[in-house]
Amino acid sequence: MTATVPDARPPGRRERKKQRTREALVDAAFALFAEKGFDATTVEEIADAVDVSSRTFFRYFASKEEVALTFQDEQLRAVLATLAERPADEPIMTAIRRTVVQVARDCETGALGFSPERFECLITMTADSPALSAGSMEHTQRKLMLLTEVIAERMGLDPVTDLRPHIIAATAIGGFRTAAEALNAPEMGYPTLAEAADAAFAVLESDLNTR
Repeated sequence: MTATVPDARPPGRRERKKQRTREALVDAAFALFAEKGFDATTVEEIADAVDVSSRTFFRYFASKEEVALTFQDEQLRAVLATLAERPADEPIMTAIRRTVVQVARDCETGALGFSPERFECLITMTADSPALSAGSMEHTQRKLMLLTEVIAERMGLDPVTDLRPHIIAATAIGGFRTAAEALNAPEMGYPTLAEAADAAFAVLESDLNTR
């Protein structure tokens, strides 16, 4: 039986053009978000800034919320990959704490490939816009099972029959949201998300750690 060799050819002109259009829409959206705010920015304005129609916009994104939350998928991929690489003997909440802090720091320094200013804009918009905050929560809930599966594998548990990985994953997401809220609360005094996340997960680590 002959093994199938993955197609390693570079993307063609059509695919490259699609990717450029998608990236241009994201760039235009965040420029407008920074200037006008999320709620005041319309899909039509984003499309106009790239000189495409609204119909073209909707070929790439279902809504402006989806544009704003594009980076959450990148963050999640980084969290899943980093958590999977943590030492096997590390207690689960310690591993999650160190993972989240590292990914938050990478986001804030541009190490994940998008600008720190854009990440800061997303954090601020999510705090200021109820619509985007709700969209962020819904988006996160849809991805919850992916985190649950990584945690279950790390702990040697079956997520089909065991509640523990589900509870830990939900708690981790709650800890991250709490850190983001603390960052946007001046009285808390956290200058970076990484520091706020470290403090939030330190609380969880002391109460919920298990191997």
